[in-house]
Amino acid sequence: MTKKKGLERSISDSEVAIADATEGIKRLTGEIEGLAAGIKALDKSVAEATENRKEENAEFTDLMAQDNAAKELLGVAKNRLNKFYNPKLYKPEPTAAAELVSISAHARHGDAPPPPPERPGAFKKQTEESNGVIGMLDNLIADLDKEMTTAQAEEKDAQGDYEQMMKDSAEKRASDSKSISEKEGAKADTEAALTNHKEDLKAQKKEMMATLEVIQALHGECDWLLQYFDVRKEARTNEIGALTKAKAVLSGADYSLLQAKSKTLRGSM
Repeated sequence: MTKKKGLERSISDSEVAIADATEGIKRLTGEIEGLAAGIKALDKSVAEATENRKEENAEFTDLMAQDNAAKELLGVAKNRLNKFYNPKLYKPEPTAAAELVSISAHARHGDAPPPPPERPGAFKKQTEESNGVIGMLDNLIADLDKEMTTAQAEEKDAQGDYEQMMKDSAEKRASDSKSISEKEGAKADTEAALTNHKEDLKAQKKEMMATLEVIQALHGECDWLLQYFDVRKEARTNEIGALTKAKAVLSGADYSLLQAKSKTLRGSM
């Protein structure tokens, strides 16, 4: 019975271990799937962020090119106005600058550049018009400078945010990938342990069956002994009595009686 109880305890322990291992494998599988899904989503967000960054940078590059071209065009226009309004401030234009004005104006408006303003008559009127028109050009150039400064700051911030995101994403991906590797290793170990527990349980149940068969056989013998105990007891008592008498005869306890019987037998002959 002690062996049976030991086997029952071992079987119970194996069943608990199997249940724990099964639950552990299920949990690890879910965690691995969750991490894999997270990495997939992270890769998607990185790809989208990279595409957006390319588009933003392309827009920034175009804006810088357009604003620089506009500033250069406004500078040429301002210099030409100075030729009429403030000759002392006029700077001779290189051929390339004149061509730039023509090409830029044509590209923006699709027609030839307008003719230069007429030379004003009075000095007072010339000065007023000069200050107004050139001041307007200066304001436009200042607005372009401001726009470019703002765009450069935004581009710098956007690039910094993008690089930080790439760094954080790379670290998280590496960390999650490492976790997946570790959990896959733990899952493999748990699966191996589960296989061992099942094999142990199978062997324990087989041993339990053999033990139960032995116990059943012993029960049968015990039941038979109990069933015929009184009969066997009586038979053994009779057997002991007969053996006692036989021993007594052999030891000479009734020897005189045997002699009398022997004489009687001889007289009858």
